[in-house]
Amino acid sequence: MPLRLARAGLVGAALAAILGSSLPQTAFAQNPAPAAPAQAQPQNPAPPTTPPAAATAPAAPEQIAPGSTPAQPGDVFGENTTLTARPMIYVKGSGTWDKTFDIITTSLKKIKAYLDKEGIKPDGPPMTIFTASDDNGFDYEIGLPIAAAPKNPPHGEFTVGQTPDGAALKFVYRGSYDDLDNTYETITDYLDEKRLDAKEMIEEYVTDPLTAGAGKLVINVYVLIKPPDASPG
Repeated sequence: MPLRLARAGLVGAALAAILGSSLPQTAFAQNPAPAAPAQAQPQNPAPPTTPPAAATAPAAPEQIAPGSTPAQPGDVFGENTTLTARPMIYVKGSGTWDKTFDIITTSLKKIKAYLDKEGIKPDGPPMTIFTASDDNGFDYEIGLPIAAAPKNPPHGEFTVGQTPDGAALKFVYRGSYDDLDNTYETITDYLDEKRLDAKEMIEEYVTDPLTAGAGKLVINVYVLIKPPDASPG
């Protein structure tokens, strides 16, 4: 996993580690300590002592996403789910990690203003789809699901498309957007443990970022999983 960057608490490096290539598992193995030189045995050896306890295996990931506020009943961590495609109005672009929340809120304001003007009602929570990512920035699609594609397709920066679909893992987060990177780090560890590869990352905002602000959010994080490679022949 790439080294974390100092990003004033945003989600860049951890999310990039999920979407980007990770180091082989062997890269995380510790080098064995050099063998201690043999020592002469005493004439009257002391009775054997109790051998030291074996190193404790790493604990399994928590079953709730770590956040800055307590989890609630029904919050899940790594729940298998299947996403179904729905029509969506969205804007797309690229950004840097230090501007993530500003990009999200600015984009959602534009989309909501467009929907209000056209008399189109949202049909689900707003979302950000991270389509590509590295340590410096990301490509995104930020949008709102709608019940049906409009008869008059939008022009300019707005696009009609489909929300992602397919097999995914669901993680529920509660708290500040600045603390979301801790959850992404835990998700990265979870995927490594399960030997799963992510192909796309989605943040679905159960609480509207425009009204809740950055400090008190509930976010469903969906990780779309790459199918395993087919066995040869």
